[in-house]
Amino acid sequence: MEHTRSRAMPGASLPAAYMTAETSSFIDFLRVQAPHLLPGSGGPGIEEPVRARQFADLAQQAPHGTTVVAVTFDGGVLIAGDRRATSGNLISQRDMEKVFVADAYSAVGIAGTAGLAIEMVRIYQVELSHYEKLEGVSLSLDAKTNKLSALVRGNLEAAMQGLAAIPLFVGYDVDAPDPAKAGRIVSFDVVGGRYEERAGFHGVGSGSLFARSALKKLWDPGASQDAAISMAVEALYDAADDDSATGGPDLARKIYPSIVTITAADGAVHVPEEQAAEVAEAVVTARTSQPRG
Repeated sequence: MEHTRSRAMPGASLPAAYMTAETSSFIDFLRVQAPHLLPGSGGPGIEEPVRARQFADLAQQAPHGTTVVAVTFDGGVLIAGDRRATSGNLISQRDMEKVFVADAYSAVGIAGTAGLAIEMVRIYQVELSHYEKLEGVSLSLDAKTNKLSALVRGNLEAAMQGLAAIPLFVGYDVDAPDPAKAGRIVSFDVVGGRYEERAGFHGVGSGSLFARSALKKLWDPGASQDAAISMAVEALYDAADDDSATGGPDLARKIYPSIVTITAADGAVHVPEEQAAEVAEAVVTARTSQPRG
């Protein structure tokens, strides 16, 4: 919040508003104290015509991230993403992280304009942590997705200029009557609409069509966590096979999909790289003997 330090009262390092808990929402606090830090604001003092030209230029040059998939399994849910970012027809980064732990029982994957999407996730992480520290309890799962929906909607102006940032949310509902079915997947559109995915799997990004088609054949509602990890990696492999913007497992560079699992016992945790490598190598080996097209 260094951009707002100039407003501090004499003799104080921060304004009084920073020392009072008028709201438990960090986003609402930003909206009043530093609105230019919210997604889609474009920064302070930028005139509309100038901002429009900047967005048009950035839309052509900004790195984009794809593809992210989510899968429910018996007792939990996971989210996984490939590691490639592209700028037009060029690979701008081979090891980008697209999957982030949001709080103890939720995670978010991103697709679209990478910089805006990562900024959105960081603000979202602070929002969840801020609320929990002030209220002493975490937000309900529905409230978490509503907060994320508002952030997506706040980026609408940029999205209309070609800088869309689309998250995919997964969470474990600690209040669910059946713990075996507590894993939930929620997707969003560019205007902030939120949709709970009842199929047990979903995907976003340029390769999502191929990834979802693969998961349609692979998904098993009674699958174990390890089986679900294999499904997700295989779906990302299929996406990379048909979508040039999606990166498959890179065995030579030792770059593998990023995966976060969420269960009642462990909460939201990143799958160790060694495990992701083992699964990815097994998928590649199997496809070597049976390419399937």
